[in-house]
Amino acid sequence: MKYAPAIKEIGRGAKGAKPLSAAQAETLFGDILDGEVPELELGAIVLSLRIKSESVDELIGFKRALDARLPQLHVPPGPRCVILPSYNGARRQPNLMPLVALLLARQGVPVLIQGRHDFDTRVNPFDLLAALDIGENPDLAAANAALAAGRPACVQLATLLPGLDRLLSLRPRLGVRNSGHTMAKLIDPARGASVRVVAVTHPEYIERMDEFLCADGACAMLMRGTEGEAYANPRRRPAMKFYADGALAFTVEAQGGGAPPNADVPDQPGVDDNAVLIRAMLDGSVPVPPPIRDQVDALARHARRD
Repeated sequence: MKYAPAIKEIGRGAKGAKPLSAAQAETLFGDILDGEVPELELGAIVLSLRIKSESVDELIGFKRALDARLPQLHVPPGPRCVILPSYNGARRQPNLMPLVALLLARQGVPVLIQGRHDFDTRVNPFDLLAALDIGENPDLAAANAALAAGRPACVQLATLLPGLDRLLSLRPRLGVRNSGHTMAKLIDPARGASVRVVAVTHPEYIERMDEFLCADGACAMLMRGTEGEAYANPRRRPAMKFYADGALAFTVEAQGGGAPPNADVPDQPGVDDNAVLIRAMLDGSVPVPPPIRDQVDALARHARRD
């Protein structure tokens, strides 16, 4: 593929740029994942898309390129596997994403945590998972074994899709995120047997992800994440949208009012304090915040749908 024509279309600024077709986007993103795009052109592409913002057709094309290269897990018979992306880590609040995973596993729902961490200013979620005895699975065979045993599986993006991992590794060099960070939260390593949790950081992405998930024929949950992680804010429940076969199936409405501090969830994002808090919630000595309980119950119900 010649990259100059694509750059010419998407690189004219926020107002002058034109979107690629889904087929063009699939070819382009496939070349990026396969490491075929030279560094100069790759930098121009990712920054142009950052300025222009991806269209839904481009996201669909990117997703097709991902699907063609993504290995698939074996999900045991029964509920769908909930896919929890983790790409941010804790900044101020404790990270309760592992609590969501462990509560789902208690209900017999398979869970896969997938992600990557490269933020020096945030607490590494994979250190927290290890402290909770959720170790990283070195390959898909180990992840399949964890699912079969009723334990949350945990796989680094580099294991699932090295080409996408390389794209995300550009963030420290370029100083900004790129389209790969959006797509990493949309990957589906259990197509046809999954519920993807799509946790967006910025409110304006809710509308675009709603359109994408419908076009993608998704079985998914969409909400605004907490500090970018895939769990409901324990201080105030966000709106949660659930999709089946590309249509909105049901919604858990957002709580009204503000988000006052929760004494049971102090601002202690360190690994040790965070792990102690999650263990206390699991054993019942500290109550699970209602928004987390609502998220888990709704995900479990959606995972068991016909």
